[in-house]
Amino acid sequence: MLRFLVSRFLQGMVVVFLTMVVTFVLLKQAPGGPYQRERASTPENEARLREQYGLDRPLPVQFFIVFGNALKGTLQCDKFKGQRVTDIIADSFPISVAFAVPALLIAIGLGVPIGAIAALRPGTIEDRTVMLFATLSICAPSLVLGPVIALIFGIKLKWFNVAGWYDADDWVLPALTLGLIYAGYVARLARGGLRETLALDFIRTARAKGVGEAAIVVRHALKLACLPLINFLGPTAAGMLTSSFITESVFQIPGLGQHFISAAINRDYALATVTAAFYAALIVAFNLLVDIIQATINPRIGLKS
Repeated sequence: MLRFLVSRFLQGMVVVFLTMVVTFVLLKQAPGGPYQRERASTPENEARLREQYGLDRPLPVQFFIVFGNALKGTLQCDKFKGQRVTDIIADSFPISVAFAVPALLIAIGLGVPIGAIAALRPGTIEDRTVMLFATLSICAPSLVLGPVIALIFGIKLKWFNVAGWYDADDWVLPALTLGLIYAGYVARLARGGLRETLALDFIRTARAKGVGEAAIVVRHALKLACLPLINFLGPTAAGMLTSSFITESVFQIPGLGQHFISAAINRDYALATVTAAFYAALIVAFNLLVDIIQATINPRIGLKS
């Protein structure tokens, strides 16, 4: 177990470092710069700013300056000097968590039961209804579903604020938007996994021994059926926590996703590089958690470095 954790930690550090390198290099290759869109920007003024903030140095030197300052927690944004990248992440990430976690719970709490119902009744009206809902929720982007939910619950019923992050319940509408979209993925995976598990030999053996159908589903089939779903939820959770920028834009939420996009648009190399590395670190952490959960559910998988 310890060897596995150490191995995954080292592999994860390599992944995060390479993510920083690729992100930094790609942004540097893109046209423009952090000061090019300033109103009073002239070629001379831009050259002075680039020299002042070290943006005229060789590319490897610039990267390791960013990398070193990021490790020390003193890295400042390229676009807005005086703002530390760690402060931006510390301020915006909890806001993303506040609606992403309920959205994940909505997706699991809705998708798993209806997916199980569809798997237990294949070809029936319940199965077709669940698959229709799953298809619609997957195909409906948050750019469309978000305004519809805001129109119903915000403008018509006036239960929640349409936009902004002011009241304690402002997480509800964005969480509902994301939760309904991902509930379709969860339902399809739960249905497919449970259908495959119910066709295995040990399930037929349990039925031959007289075990009840409810006990077969809950105690035997559902654990194995959830393995593909758990594998899917790892990177999905990381993505919902950091890059649900469309939902944040629809509801005007100051979460991390908007900084993720604005950093790339404004050519803020420091902020874009660190947010990409933060996203990669979350994916590595959630994938490690998924491996541990899968090995706990099915010991035959094991933890191998």
